Amino acid sequence: MKLYTRTGDDGMTGLFSGARVSKDHPRIDAYGTVDELNSVLGLVLCSCDRSRPFEARLHAIVTAMQSRLFDIGADLATPEGAKQQAKIHRIDDADVAEAEGWIDEVDGGNPELRTFVMPAGSELACRLHVARTVCRRAERSIISLTSIEPVGDPLLRYMNRLSDLFFAMARRANHERGHADVPWTPKPRA
Repeated sequence: MKLYTRTGDDGMTGLFSGARVSKDHPRIDAYGTVDELNSVLGLVLCSCDRSRPFEARLHAIVTAMQSRLFDIGADLATPEGAKQQAKIHRIDDADVAEAEGWIDEVDGGNPELRTFVMPAGSELACRLHVARTVCRRAERSIISLTSIEPVGDPLLRYMNRLSDLFFAMARRANHERGHADVPWTPKPRA
């Protein structure tokens, strides 16, 4: 079987429901940005030194999260009411609770946050900050989709939690590697 199908040459693509939509449809933008986030997480995993206990744990969390992001892609590719929806996992309250547990676990090892911090420090932390910003963009894309089609509330909450998790992970990665938070220094008023 060939990798290319030629079915998207006209600028259209298929949803899991079988419907065809333009490749610039908000649904495609949403799950495409989630896919981009998943790719960024691959870069995060490459920077984890699993001989370090925290980074081994971070690797396990991010690996699990990548599978949930595939679930989100399937969710977004399957409009509510499609007969194929029984074949997918829609993000639910248990997934949101799991993400909140990860945030509590990771952030529990961080020093108290006293100021805005810059996306800087170790390479791992910087990759996590990139993941945070791509996650925020994915969340905005999903919110745009909700203006024309329904999206599950747990999915929106999950994406919001993930960006918080990436922020906590970035700070913890720096802390574990001996990098202090880099505080924002506002320009003095003239």
